[in-house]
Amino acid sequence: MRRFVIFAAACTALIGALLALLVLVFPGDEVRRALITSAAVALVVQLVAFAVARAMAQRNVIAGWGIGVALRFGALGVLALVAAPGLGLPLTASLLGLAVFLFVSTLIEPLFLKS
Repeated sequence: MRRFVIFAAACTALIGALLALLVLVFPGDEVRRALITSAAVALVVQLVAFAVARAMAQRNVIAGWGIGVALRFGALGVLALVAAPGLGLPLTASLLGLAVFLFVSTLIEPLFLKS
């Protein structure tokens, strides 16, 4: 549980810092709304993927990580096909933001998966 809380805090800080940077680089209210939505989705997806990987760590960590990868791609697909159009968000900003948030926060995941 402790590793999950530390990972959640690290992910939140990393995604928050990236969000602040992207909002400065890409101005506009609609783009900001898309990036904030993408950041929230990325945080939830990362936490679920990490929980799955940790739960599967004793049996097969690669399978758990593979399930996490499938969740991430699924989140991109749902955002692209359902959420962004349904919420009226700019598709490019939404998908670029989500991809960046997921990619960078996935890079720190192995540090917390060690037993």
